[in-house]
Amino acid sequence: MAGATKLTVAVAQIDPRLGDVDTNLALYEEQMRAARGLGADVVVFPELSLSGYFLKDMVSSVAVRLDSAAVGRLKKLSRRRALIAGLVEETDDFRFYNSAVYFQDGEIIHVHRKVYLPTYGLFDEGRFFAWGDSIRAFDTRFGRVGILICEDFWHASPPYLLWLDGADLMLFMSASPGRGITHGDKLESAWWVEHINRAYASLFTSYVAHTNRVGFEDGLHFWGGATVFDPNGDLVAQGPYQEEALTVADLDLDQLHRTRARLPLLRDERHALVRREIERITGGDTGARDKG
Repeated sequence: MAGATKLTVAVAQIDPRLGDVDTNLALYEEQMRAARGLGADVVVFPELSLSGYFLKDMVSSVAVRLDSAAVGRLKKLSRRRALIAGLVEETDDFRFYNSAVYFQDGEIIHVHRKVYLPTYGLFDEGRFFAWGDSIRAFDTRFGRVGILICEDFWHASPPYLLWLDGADLMLFMSASPGRGITHGDKLESAWWVEHINRAYASLFTSYVAHTNRVGFEDGLHFWGGATVFDPNGDLVAQGPYQEEALTVADLDLDQLHRTRARLPLLRDERHALVRREIERITGGDTGARDKG
């Protein structure tokens, strides 16, 4: 990450109130004040934490436009430290997206719209949200960053694309309900998220920070357990399970150089081969959403 050698990331696992944007904005403000006292440079909030997760037919009533007063308050919060908000975004053509918005220096730097909308098990996002259609890294004052939302990073291709696009820091947010107990006393959903995030960090020789919300909503509970992994796949910081917390990790950005000098995986990646084989597998129809 050019120019910076250290970065302090705060991952906020909070308990938002379903359908109450104003209350959740106040919660954001409280967390940002706490992050200031901890010296954080950037604060990552969970998926849909401005609105709550199980919205169903409330989606349109809690949606915010990027020129709204609510977003103006988030811009103001980002004047001294960056933040990533999870919200329902309404566009000019009245589409509603599950979005993550990166704010820095009082401005919107990047918007990621969730690409994979789960419609299996207890999830039904595809009924209520429009599909995002891009996965891109972006430049910040800390270096190049990529954002993914929950189901996005359960698929291998989005983190891979961010890596190819130069992301040295991947910021993941989720609203993951607790499901299953198959690894001692740890929730299966928590074990799996931690397992794949560690794998991404080491495979893509990048920092991976993830935050998940906590609390109960619509009969389900959310487990928290924020994590930060370094480019070696080592755990830098972890938040507690089942409770609100603001977990801070100090990142040594020089670790990117040390790890990639030892493991030049990005240097040796064969882009043309990947493109050719994807075109072969898909029959050249790489733009079709349902065909991958």
